[in-house]
Amino acid sequence: MRSAEANSRKILITGVAGFIGFHLARRLLGESNDGLEIVGIDNLNDYYDPSLKLARLRVLGVEADGEAEESISEKYRKFVFKKIDITDKVAMEALFAQGDFDVVFHLAAQASARYSTLNPREYLDSNIVGFFNVLEGCRIHDVGQLFYASSSSVYGMSDNVPYTEVDDAARPVSFYAATKRSNELMAHSYASVYGLHVTGLRFFSVYGPWGRPDMAPYMFIDAILSGKKIKVFNSGDMYRDFTYIDDVVEGMVRLLEAEAAADLYRIFNIGNSQPVRLLDYIATIERTTGRIAQMEMMPMHPGDVYKTYSDSSALQQAVGFKPSTPHETGVEKTVGWFKNYYAMN
Repeated sequence: MRSAEANSRKILITGVAGFIGFHLARRLLGESNDGLEIVGIDNLNDYYDPSLKLARLRVLGVEADGEAEESISEKYRKFVFKKIDITDKVAMEALFAQGDFDVVFHLAAQASARYSTLNPREYLDSNIVGFFNVLEGCRIHDVGQLFYASSSSVYGMSDNVPYTEVDDAARPVSFYAATKRSNELMAHSYASVYGLHVTGLRFFSVYGPWGRPDMAPYMFIDAILSGKKIKVFNSGDMYRDFTYIDDVVEGMVRLLEAEAAADLYRIFNIGNSQPVRLLDYIATIERTTGRIAQMEMMPMHPGDVYKTYSDSSALQQAVGFKPSTPHETGVEKTVGWFKNYYAMN
């Protein structure tokens, strides 16, 4: 049960129309907490089909058309969506000045390590400048707690697995990873200099219903169901710590509900601690769909890492929880959603 103090909080979620932001908002709004207010922002860009983002917002009761600057949920009376780009300094200043936020979940970012090799400036703008605007808003307006999305990619090519939060993260191999590591350093400086309470969340290969279509699980499912070839990098000899979305959200909610930490700055891995070989993951999709994949074997992609593997014991020690959903269960739920969503759209 949520505490009375948590019930009275006003929360900002950036990237609320994105995969993780949407699931977090739906979880918080779906709980019994009359005093909870949520403002969600997103720029609804076209990095992938915006119709998926608008569909997520409709689940949250927002009939956004991609143009309106502000929309109030018809389903959740204390949820407001605002179309704001985190790189817009003036808009972000106004948001924080008017918001009176107690907690910020910063989940907006330009995602994908591979895409960052082609468009690094987009990552500089969104992931560095945008994050700076969030930090400044939290500092100037005395936000009680900032949670922000980092990434397992900060561990680079380290073969010291499983990764723990104290492991070296000084050699990222993609610009995306470099921006996420930069976020961690920026956040640490704000905690140290300004006394801001900040918690970094290193996510590991998050997947599940409503995920981004550019992510491997969704490209694999789409190709297998439609009989198209899928590109399998490093001939499928890579390992990913696939982490189901509900586990990720549970970790975030538990951190939100936990007693205030004595440390101003913390980082947690949020990963399943069960790395799966890519070929085995594809085989699970084949079994679930009843279809055989047509695979085109490719060399390792620049910016990719061989293995991700989370040690999530720090999260378990802090909040009594760590992800554990087997990838077979997560794939089954994801395939079910995929078939239903794309049959309807």
